[in-house]
Amino acid sequence: MSKNIINARVTFRNSPIHILEKFTIRDIEDAYSQFREHSALDECVIIQTCNRIELFGKSKNFDQEKIKKTWASLTGLDEETFADNLEIDQNDKAFHHLLKLTSGLDSMVLGEEQILGQIKNSITSARKIKASGQHLNTLFDKAIRIGTRIRNSSGISQGGISVGSMAVKLAEENIDELKFKKILLIGTGEVSTLVAKSLQRRGYDFAVTSRTMERSQTFCETMGGKPVKFEHVLSGFENYDVLFVATTAPYFLVTFDRITNAVEKRKSGMMILDLSNPRTVDEKVATIGGIKLMNLDQIAEMVEKNMKARLNKVKEVENIINEEVTVLEASMKRLDAEPLVKDVFKNIDSLRQKELEKALSMLDEKDEKRIKIIEELTKAVVESIVSTPMNNIRKASEQGKPELLEVASELFDYNKSQQG
Repeated sequence: MSKNIINARVTFRNSPIHILEKFTIRDIEDAYSQFREHSALDECVIIQTCNRIELFGKSKNFDQEKIKKTWASLTGLDEETFADNLEIDQNDKAFHHLLKLTSGLDSMVLGEEQILGQIKNSITSARKIKASGQHLNTLFDKAIRIGTRIRNSSGISQGGISVGSMAVKLAEENIDELKFKKILLIGTGEVSTLVAKSLQRRGYDFAVTSRTMERSQTFCETMGGKPVKFEHVLSGFENYDVLFVATTAPYFLVTFDRITNAVEKRKSGMMILDLSNPRTVDEKVATIGGIKLMNLDQIAEMVEKNMKARLNKVKEVENIINEEVTVLEASMKRLDAEPLVKDVFKNIDSLRQKELEKALSMLDEKDEKRIKIIEELTKAVVESIVSTPMNNIRKASEQGKPELLEVASELFDYNKSQQG
């Protein structure tokens, strides 16, 4: 009667990105259909990000080889390729892994928040096309709630970790109502990408400039933001409240004179974050009234401090997860009893109604008030008799005693073909 929850995954932990990409499933909806048809999975949820491709499934008797074969056919890979890259867990180990995901312990950047949103999107999509069902819907809903609670109570997600997210966090702390301010990102490299991701995730509008307009436009198509001409920026710093500067120019782009002129025209200050290495903002800019300047060294120091703080919380989070896995496992086992419990209640209620109608006919009772009282009485009697054994069946299921469920099925003449 017990069901298996399985997790098959290829992640950054075992596979470099260039290998990981080969396992990417292009047509998710078709994949759901194929896994259910060819891998003996009754339910599935696929989580796919740049760092992982994961399949969660529910099956009475799952076949690891069939899962590999289906995945291989979807991606055009040889089944041998899975040997060094695929990990498979089931039941409590799969629950444990999912809780590590939702709480941020299994991310490349410890505690990062993006994965939680990606998991929510995955279960929503699976639910929408009915690829998931009662077991995986329950599992994911509970795991998301537990993961959110762990993040909030432990604080493992607090504080920016990447240089980009830390820079944006500093801007938020130093500039009132940042969402109403003019933000400029200079550069389109790796650090600029981190800044853009962080700005976009928080819902800020921003402008982007680079040496060529074409490069700025290409960057904005992927990362968001509005491209602006480089020459317009150099002569128009007064149009912006916050500058994120992340370029590889061999000279100062943001000069003392340009910022002095900008402040005079603005009649107000600015915040400048120099994320370039070497620096491309003249340090003398910090002496101008109303200017707040921070450089890469200062921001990197804060990133390191926050990472250490997060690492100190890992043990605390692992302890909470170990406790929650037991609770989650009991909740999932309890689901095994629900089809039987529902069927028993349905059959007994059907008998109750039949006997009630017979009794009312014999009494020739027509008074609506009396009929309602008698009906409520029959419901209360049935409830008081049936509730205790049904709750005991649920408890037996939670405690992992499938033999009691089998006995109950025979006692109540439960049709096993109804069990999914």
